Order: sequence, then structure tokens, then C-alpha cells
Amino acid sequence: MKIKTKSKKVNKSWLNDHVNDPYVKLAQKEGFRARAAYKLKEIDETLGLIKPGQVLVDLGSAPGAWSQYMRRRLSPQGAAMGALQGTIIAMDLLPMEPIEGVQFLQGDLRDESVLASLVLALDGRLADVVVSDMAPNLSGLASVDSARIEHLVELALDFCQHHLKPQGALVVKVFHGSGYAQWVQLFKAHFKVVKPIKPKASRDKSSETFLVGMGLVTPA
Repeated sequence: MKIKTKSKKVNKSWLNDHVNDPYVKLAQKEGFRARAAYKLKEIDETLGLIKPGQVLVDLGSAPGAWSQYMRRRLSPQGAAMGALQGTIIAMDLLPMEPIEGVQFLQGDLRDESVLASLVLALDGRLADVVVSDMAPNLSGLASVDSARIEHLVELALDFCQHHLKPQGALVVKVFHGSGYAQWVQLFKAHFKVVKPIKPKASRDKSSETFLVGMGLVTPA
């Protein structure tokens, strides 16, 4: 296979790791669109967040692995198709192939009209769980990337302030490094319980981790 890149060795190494990755193989075997499904699976199994009958919101959903996992959690016997006990609303700037039972909205959450469409889809209900795998295009400049990540975290937090049940939960992706301690403190200001989790499915070389906030702090 020819790979036309500036760094062929790096890309060949990544491709080799990807092809031989046990989570990639497992995702292919179990019908998930990406290995990311196992990150949410571990978080959910650790904290018991997702249950049949809930209203779930998936921000930054493409290609759809998290929505697929949640869809199975809301299905009798974990079925990928058929009956669904609950509601899943997914949103992403990028297109996403349809998933049976999942309502997908394409657009930018920073756009007021897109946010309004998401609120309309909730139809007056509050979400039980909001998950966000949103991530910016990283520039490699710590200060710039930290600001971009913080903005996405704040978007998810602001959405939860208005559309999450008081006892609900938020899961967001962040990165260790500049700004991490600040994001933890930001979560602690909004949630009664804050749990940082780095799932086994996160690559060892990746600095990503996930912050989980449970139970909204009531304003004094």
C-alpha cells in the first residue's frame, strides 16, 4: 500500500497499529462504526449511566459509534435494530449515516438555529445523559488548543445547565496537559460528583481522558 504523506514511517506505523488494534477488530466483529464505542461502554459500565427509558443526547456523534452503543443499551437484549425504549438525539457538524431509532441533526452547536433544533427535538423533555465526543482540530499550540477544547466543554456545560435533569450526567472528552486542571474545576463547579476516566480503549499514546459530571449543582 502506498501512502502519500510527508511522514511515511509515522503513518505506516499508525496504520499497522490500527489494523492490529484489538478494539478495531472487536468493533468490526460486533458491528460498531468505530472503536470509540468501547470507551463509552467502559464509562457506562463503571458508573451505570445509561438505562432503558432515558432521553440521551450525543454531541459530536459522527461517525455514530456512541449512538450505536446507546441504541443497544436502550434495546431489549441489546439489539442493534428493532424496539427502542427511550430517545436518542445525535448532533454533529459532519454527516452521519442513519442509525435506526436515532434522530440525527447536522449542524454546529455554536449556531443558535442549530441549538434551537436540538431543543425542539427534546420536545420539552430534559435529558438524562449528555455525552460529548466533540473535539477541535488541534493546532499543536498548547494555548490555542486548550482554548478550543475549553470552548467545547463550556458549550456542553451550558447546554446541560438548561436541558439536563438535576440528577443527570454529562460525559465530555478532554486532554491532559494545559488547561486540564481548569476543566476539572469547571466541572466541580457544575456537578456534585466528578469522575475522570481514561478507558482502556483510549490509546496509550493519546492524552485524551473523559470527565463525567453527575448531579447538577443547584445555584445558591
